[in-house]
Amino acid sequence: MIEAVTSRLDGAPHQVRRRWSDEFKAQAVAEAMQPGASVSAIARRIGVDPSQLFTWRRNARQQSAGPLAKVTDGELPGWATTKCVAVEIAIGDAVIRAGTEIDEAHLVRVIRAVRSA
Repeated sequence: MIEAVTSRLDGAPHQVRRRWSDEFKAQAVAEAMQPGASVSAIARRIGVDPSQLFTWRRNARQQSAGPLAKVTDGELPGWATTKCVAVEIAIGDAVIRAGTEIDEAHLVRVIRAVRSA
């Protein structure tokens, strides 16, 4: 015998699925990417689940990732002369930002640690 149930099932969501505008997502992601920002605290404040904001942030990083490493504040007019203030290296979801003052050996150790994590 099959019984049709017209009422809400236990455990089903109480609300209709929410849709967030692209502008809202961009603003939330921009705030979450600030150095020292707490993604969970921002998510609670704006009324979204922290996992949702982490997903938005990860998707934004993947869209803008392009090459593995990119110069964030400088220029590469050719490989002959290089003016560089900081380098950003994306490895999966992790982003390493290094200034020109970092020792090469230390940077290599950090990259290896990130890759092995």
